[in-house]
Amino acid sequence: MKKNILDYLEEQVKANPNKIVFEEDSRKITYIQFQKKAKSIGTGILNRGITNGRIAVCLDKSIDCLTAMFGAMYSNSLYCVLDTKSPMERIYKILDTLSPQIVITDNKNMEKLIGSSGIKTEFIMIDELKDKNDINDKLLESVLAKSIDTDPAYILFTSGSTGIPKGTVVSHRSVMNYAESVVETFALSSEVVFGSQTPFYFSMSVLDIYVTIQTGGRLVIIPKMLFSFPVKLIDFLNNHQVNTIYWVPTAMSIVANRNTFTTILPQYLTNILFAGEVMPVKQLNYWIEYLPNCVFANLYGPTEITDTGTYYILNRRFKNDEALPIGRPFKNSDVILLNDKDELVKNNEEGEICFRGSFLGYGYYNNWEKTSQVFCQNPLNKNYPEYIYRTGDIGKYNEYGEILYISRKDFQIKRMGYRIELGEIENIVGAIPEIQNCVCIYDQEAMKIILYYIGNIQEVEIETLIQEKIVKYMRPDYIFKVKSIPMNANGKCDRKLLMQRYKERE
Repeated sequence: MKKNILDYLEEQVKANPNKIVFEEDSRKITYIQFQKKAKSIGTGILNRGITNGRIAVCLDKSIDCLTAMFGAMYSNSLYCVLDTKSPMERIYKILDTLSPQIVITDNKNMEKLIGSSGIKTEFIMIDELKDKNDINDKLLESVLAKSIDTDPAYILFTSGSTGIPKGTVVSHRSVMNYAESVVETFALSSEVVFGSQTPFYFSMSVLDIYVTIQTGGRLVIIPKMLFSFPVKLIDFLNNHQVNTIYWVPTAMSIVANRNTFTTILPQYLTNILFAGEVMPVKQLNYWIEYLPNCVFANLYGPTEITDTGTYYILNRRFKNDEALPIGRPFKNSDVILLNDKDELVKNNEEGEICFRGSFLGYGYYNNWEKTSQVFCQNPLNKNYPEYIYRTGDIGKYNEYGEILYISRKDFQIKRMGYRIELGEIENIVGAIPEIQNCVCIYDQEAMKIILYYIGNIQEVEIETLIQEKIVKYMRPDYIFKVKSIPMNANGKCDRKLLMQRYKERE
């Protein structure tokens, strides 16, 4: 019986000690080399008297960052990866909430951290831990012998509506259950080679990392700058024989919008997974046209349930203005759709998407109020304690029994007495051939819908084209053509920044 993520690593070290597990630029590391460096870090942490602690990791996306994460777990502590590109104010807020015993960093990032005032924690260089500690296997084994699968593995901080980041606590059991479900669903094996796009402080990286460790596969870190040069990006995938990607739709759309596949095609891709935001069907159809033999899957879920909880493997074609289903729950995950009365939705009724099962995190670290609002008792169960997570997303079932994502509760607006889904407007406008990308926001005070778009088409032409497709009360009040749409650190559209820019226009 496995009770710790590290059990997977131990298995792979025995079975494939000299196989490459992670690649970064020209650097490669084998399973046994990686284990030794992680154990050295774990020993260094324990030598400081820390166990069952909280270890912050302030390192750029790298093999070193991965060794620090696993090193923390070898000390039976949890890790928390910080975004090194975040404003220092946000990093300070996270450190203040987390109160870590140590922060593992390097010279590059120490300069930013050292100026922090009022943070009482020790900063340790990664090189001091991974190379300068003799591994104490007896000490490590004695500590891990006390671990159980419900111990937390990590805390991942997301944005909070009040400006205070929320740290989701996720257990070893949740990660192991999730990874096993993904492996079984997509029949992944030791032959899997991930092309890693998402940051390690983002929940989507959980799939890449832990499926790699569980299967004995390989993970290649893709340099971020390549996503600005799609031809070089695909060339990189080919050179590293990447066969599986799990990217945010924005990254996939860049490839489609630049018509990349007329110049170069991925030679090894077999599995193309995506999540994190709504995938525009027009850009997806471009990928399918050029790579018809690949498996395409739309995954859905929030950080609070480890990563995703539902999936839809494409088994039919969709028109450019149609919405993709988010599908059905993974094995050992379950979804319930609850209406405003906390009852199961009826035929064609919309409801809040709620999850139950072992993928669920524990809640938000040191934030009982926010935790109790969304991690709550299942209203359908009156007989014993059973937590569900309320996503704040609206969905419904289609005629195939698949779940359709409709919108966020806060993307659902009411105007002139009508309920409007901003995502529906985006789908229709995004299907216009000349449109590369578009985003709708809503000015609540002025009751105005604002559309931002990228494309070779004028605003007045869009107004004409959508007259027959969008009812009058749903049409955007203002349409702005832009060169780019701002993205946040996770590769999602930054709607708050768009609203700020709109307000500055007034």
